[in-house]
Amino acid sequence: MQRVCFLLKVRAGRTEEYRARHAEVWQEMREALTASGWHNYSLFLREDGLLVGYLETEDFERAKAAMEASEVNARWQAEMGGFFEELDGRRPDEAMRPLTEVFHLA
Repeated sequence: MQRVCFLLKVRAGRTEEYRARHAEVWQEMREALTASGWHNYSLFLREDGLLVGYLETEDFERAKAAMEASEVNARWQAEMGGFFEELDGRRPDEAMRPLTEVFHLA
């Protein structure tokens, strides 16, 4: 099982709206994530907008590709794009760059 951690930056002034949107993630989006192999998925948001994502998956590239192929993901990414800084024309899910794990205590 791969453990994946990534960072994104939520725009200043949008953190509360971002929190509210994630309090009500669409059921079909939740189901698509699970079906695509995203497990134990969490998002952590610091007050300054730093977003830390964590998930576990058998194959991150395959899990990302499965989500990219889903219609619900396209709609979700279109709605979420305006929340983030430094996407450079990419969708939020395209801007995720996994961090390198340097230590793990099981």
